[in-house]
Amino acid sequence: MELPDRVPVPDRRVLRAAFALLVVLSALPLGFAYATADSGAVADRQAPPTDGITVVTVHAFDPIGHIVAYAPDGSRLYTNDTYDAYFDVDPVSGTAATVEYVAVSEITERSGVCDQPPCARNVIERVNLTTGDVERLHATVVEDYHGHEWHDVDRIDDQRLLVADIGGNGVFVLNTTTDVVEWRWNAQSHYPLEAGGGYPSDWTHLNDVERLPDGRYMASPRNMDEVIFINESGVQEAWTLGEDGDHSVLYEQHNPDYIPAGEGGPAVVVADSENDRLVEFQRVDGRWEQSWVWADARLSWPRDADRLPDGDTLVTDTHGDRIAVVAPNGSVTWSVDVTNPYEAERLSSPDESEDGPAATAANLQSREPGGGDGSGGGSPVGVLLSLIPAKLRHGLLFVIPSWFDAVHVLPLGVGLATAATWVALELRWANLGVQWPLYRR
Repeated sequence: MELPDRVPVPDRRVLRAAFALLVVLSALPLGFAYATADSGAVADRQAPPTDGITVVTVHAFDPIGHIVAYAPDGSRLYTNDTYDAYFDVDPVSGTAATVEYVAVSEITERSGVCDQPPCARNVIERVNLTTGDVERLHATVVEDYHGHEWHDVDRIDDQRLLVADIGGNGVFVLNTTTDVVEWRWNAQSHYPLEAGGGYPSDWTHLNDVERLPDGRYMASPRNMDEVIFINESGVQEAWTLGEDGDHSVLYEQHNPDYIPAGEGGPAVVVADSENDRLVEFQRVDGRWEQSWVWADARLSWPRDADRLPDGDTLVTDTHGDRIAVVAPNGSVTWSVDVTNPYEAERLSSPDESEDGPAATAANLQSREPGGGDGSGGGSPVGVLLSLIPAKLRHGLLFVIPSWFDAVHVLPLGVGLATAATWVALELRWANLGVQWPLYRR
């Protein structure tokens, strides 16, 4: 039997058709997932019944940021996606269904308020969830959109608000009647510039501030892995919780809540975000000691934990895509799926962890990270990404579309490989190529 001198090469038109078919077939499952995805902002999603209105804010690339409220019967009471991202939300004292929130929108064109776009327009608004009536309390425009969003605003009295200023690397008191900043603390008065995230871009990422009953302020400079306490003289060093770079205590935390002595404290309950856990520290003999920790198989990059008066903990599980309630025995007793939530409030309870007991006082049971309770693990993509270091993993989960799952990895890989091979062959057929810029003489 004679072998042919040369194996016949398929016609280029046939190869091009085959490549095109493979690319289209690979794109079909991705396109279908995108077209049928639940945006989370407009879906008529139900929540389990509960004892009060639950309000959730969302900060994400996908879906677009929004605020959503669920009625006690679980139905969707209110939704708004006017702005790019929504952060802190607080109940208005003396009302049953009114909240104040801080949100941000991007200004992309040059204008009288934005000389060098993109700029960030931070707004503070009040909304009646039953009527939908919105009142703007304050707005300010800051140049350089990224890293200049206000993440937390707490009310001091009828006129004054306490603001966590990420871009300004500090906290300040704002009079909303006069729009005058009455007091400011700057992180540069306490931290060296080489600390945290690297000065000046997103240096401290100060994402939370709270006025304590004794008049002090508790703040969360996320990139320093610390919770700090500030009085008129500055930071109280002896009260600092955590240390820059010591990730065994805190690792780029969000939204710490202070629990006073009257509720079993002093204690601080905090979403220890990069460590994928909720953790509480008790003040004992002038030092902080860990008194409670909780995580299950699904918890991923939590960004809020509120201790409710009955000892339950309301959890905002950002990359677990849910809002959940954890009972004192550590079990999940209520949850609703929300894509990339930032913060949650239960309006039947006081603001944040106000009137919530410390873990030691309520005898809360800890659940160590990895000790899942059968409430469901993370998505397959999350499982695959668990092998990647925490900061990189959480960054990827933040930008990966919510509709992308493990079943899409294979078609995406096939499509990319096919496209790369097709481009390489087209370059060869056209007698073109790419030369590596480094060579040996």
